Amino acid sequence: MISRREFLTHLGKVAPLLGGAGIVLSDPFLQRLLSGNDSGLAISGNYLDEIIRSAPRARYWTSPAAANVHCSACHGNREGSKGTRHTHKEKIVKCLLCAHGCVIRPGQRGKCRARMNVNGELRSLVYGRPVSIHVDPIEKKPFYHFLPGADAYTIGTSGCPFQCKFCQNWELSQSSPEDYRVSYIPPVKICRSVSERKARVIAFSYNEPTVYTEYLTDIARAGKKSGLRSVLISCGFMNEAPLAEMCKVLDAVKIDLKGYSEHFYRTVSNAELRPVLRSIKQIAKSRVHLEIVNLVVPTLNDSDTMLQELITWILGEVGPEVPVHFTRFHPDYQMPNLPPTPLATLERARDMALDRGMHYPFVGNVPSHPGNHTYCPNCKKIVIHRHGFFITEMNMKGGRCKFCNRKITGVWT
Repeated sequence: MISRREFLTHLGKVAPLLGGAGIVLSDPFLQRLLSGNDSGLAISGNYLDEIIRSAPRARYWTSPAAANVHCSACHGNREGSKGTRHTHKEKIVKCLLCAHGCVIRPGQRGKCRARMNVNGELRSLVYGRPVSIHVDPIEKKPFYHFLPGADAYTIGTSGCPFQCKFCQNWELSQSSPEDYRVSYIPPVKICRSVSERKARVIAFSYNEPTVYTEYLTDIARAGKKSGLRSVLISCGFMNEAPLAEMCKVLDAVKIDLKGYSEHFYRTVSNAELRPVLRSIKQIAKSRVHLEIVNLVVPTLNDSDTMLQELITWILGEVGPEVPVHFTRFHPDYQMPNLPPTPLATLERARDMALDRGMHYPFVGNVPSHPGNHTYCPNCKKIVIHRHGFFITEMNMKGGRCKFCNRKITGVWT
């Protein structure tokens, strides 16, 4: 007996063979086919119509004419518009939310599948429609220097601007809003539920929260009125203006810096590195607490050269005080044949970071490893001892090491 997730994964691998026989199976179609009405997955096109009718106007978009976009970006060269500019009577819009800058015709969506051009107006198809809600330890995000031991009420929708071949949440990130039949939940109701669950933190995660920026910022604003903290777990591919808006209402951000290579980003995530680096620098200059995660994937981004370049960039641009997690890869999605990251590789990455002067490098996805703990950069003693996602010992007082009084960077109260 295998799980539904495993079955979907295996069936997804044979889909191209079936397609060659005249049958086309997409991931969402497979999910709808293999799931009954009780699964929470939509099986009717009418549900998409319902989503569109209730979808609010999105922020961060414009017309391509106003943005001075070359016509070939939206019409293609085949339509005879190459080398010309003209008024776009077709009500085409340009999304300004992330670095893809999708130019979208009426009735179509951007690469994230979460934003649609409805008669010349860009709308958010995921506002108020979380498809996953769980309460997790804050350490699971991971945040190691932000309210240790706190519970994080975590929500996610469908959609993502990336197409990471190793994504562990692909069932959400690579899905479309109509693949999950969910009820509308307004921001105030989310905050009420957080308080009822006695959680201190609202976390935006699972898929890429940038795709529901409008919902995210409305929830975070409402949460502040109730004394709740808000944190973002992101790929960092958003543009500067939406990130600035997020930083006004967020308390912490964790960015996945997947590797220090444009080639790696293009081939593994179908994206770019440069916008991610820009976002990290922008967050570091704000009041928001920042942590960085590097998922170390065997044979792809685990070379000494790439790890050293990543460490050099972090130290040079955001400094040694930012916590950095070197985390273990586990085979998933379109990379089931790669092995898990060897422990020795993660330890080597952490040792490199320590040798270069990084104060808080961690080994991640390896429960109870000594590299999970926080050590004082001055006296080298353990100030936070972790066992899995749980805090077993806190040797801090007032945000300082209780042994030598050295300040430990983070948010502790």
